[in-house]
Amino acid sequence: MKQKVIAVVGPTASGKTKLAIELAHKMDGEIISADSRLVYKGFDIAAAKPTVEEREGIPHYLIDVVEPEFDYTAGDYARDAKEKIEDILSRSKTPIVAGGTGLYFRVLLENYNLPQVETDYDLRAELEEKSREELIEEVRQLDEKTFETISKDTSKRRVIRILELIKTLGKPLSEVETLREPEYDVEWIIPEMPSREWLYERINKRVDLMVEQGIIEETKLLLEKHGRISNFTETIGYKEILAYLDGTWTLDEALDKLKQHTRNYAKRQLTWFRKNPNLDVNI
Repeated sequence: MKQKVIAVVGPTASGKTKLAIELAHKMDGEIISADSRLVYKGFDIAAAKPTVEEREGIPHYLIDVVEPEFDYTAGDYARDAKEKIEDILSRSKTPIVAGGTGLYFRVLLENYNLPQVETDYDLRAELEEKSREELIEEVRQLDEKTFETISKDTSKRRVIRILELIKTLGKPLSEVETLREPEYDVEWIIPEMPSREWLYERINKRVDLMVEQGIIEETKLLLEKHGRISNFTETIGYKEILAYLDGTWTLDEALDKLKQHTRNYAKRQLTWFRKNPNLDVNI
């Protein structure tokens, strides 16, 4: 009999963190984050990382795992999250996986078998020298099916990882990606969202709050500490404030762009979660 895991998923600003904490109180649960930016130390305000107070005494895992210089892959996440699930279950508590990174849920709790490939830093450095368009064309030549999954929103960092997998494996990803039997009995939950307009208004308010909390100062500190590494410059929140600090945009323009980019990201998250037949995405 498979052991039970709760999955609380949803787009940014939908209230999934609060819902997961409420469930943890009711079900003697502990929370495993499923957010690709919360793993990075120092990515606090832009990533909407829950504070110690907001966690309400509930243990949270896979937050502040690595420095931003480290490329924390979906494979790394699947390995670490499974270890946390097993630990929580061994103590007769309920694992609650909560977040908005669809790929993390897919490799951990759905039936997607991600190829296990170690990071090749020399290859990544070589690929980094090329433009995003050149990289995408290379994917097209090597793996037509995977090429068709790349959209205008796919980051250069993600395209590099795709090429790294293809080149290391020596064959198209579409030939090695397989389905497997899910390991756990997963209960999928998504917060109630009255409308798309409601979600977008929450996003806009969150951005305004980020300014009050000090996102500009946080961006300056991260820039001084880490420089313009890709995990920093490609993160929504920091990249817009960096454009303001560089003089490319005024502060109002940067905040408008930040709200727009966050809304676009939420839209992509909703599209991803609609593909899960266990979820009822109502907006």
